[in-house]
Amino acid sequence: MKKNINEPRMIMALYNEKTIRVYQAYNHTIADQALKLGTFGSAFKMERMTWIKPSFLWMMYRSGWGSKDGQERILAIDIAREGFDEILSNVVLSTYDSELYGTQELWKERLNDSCTRCQWDPDRDIYGNPIGRRAIQLGISGPMVRKYVNEWITKITDISNEVYQWHQEILAKRFSQEVLPTETEYPVGENIRKILGM
Repeated sequence: MKKNINEPRMIMALYNEKTIRVYQAYNHTIADQALKLGTFGSAFKMERMTWIKPSFLWMMYRSGWGSKDGQERILAIDIAREGFDEILSNVVLSTYDSELYGTQELWKERLNDSCTRCQWDPDRDIYGNPIGRRAIQLGISGPMVRKYVNEWITKITDISNEVYQWHQEILAKRFSQEVLPTETEYPVGENIRKILGM
């Protein structure tokens, strides 16, 4: 796989010294439980791979600003940075990269055995247009999703109402981008950059 040099891979996120914010979209049952418990409850399928996204606008593109069926509720989830870094350090890319994995057979083997997948997708603007860089989304399963649910989540905020209001303002062409989350590039070391194919 050849990397597109015109589209840098960057982890843009809202973070501080202790936590980083990721986004997920769910139905009302899962969201209501999560807000009540401060983490995900019985309606959340622990045995399935779940995808977390640090880029707010990529999440908006993916969920249609909360308009898609089963994605009506947008949750902003603050997780411990050490947990996020553990996810990154165990990534297998969802697309084959000969520089990282050698043969396709070895990559498929690692992908099948992995609890963490990484996918790089075109990041988006408020209208859903690509902006010339790649946004990360991370799929976690098995022991990694159990750590996510039971250890790493520090806060869950329902931002569905804000998302709906902002989308209406965008459609009416009276939206101010200043209200969007202020995302800056998340720092990662050279080892993790290599793992992520950055």
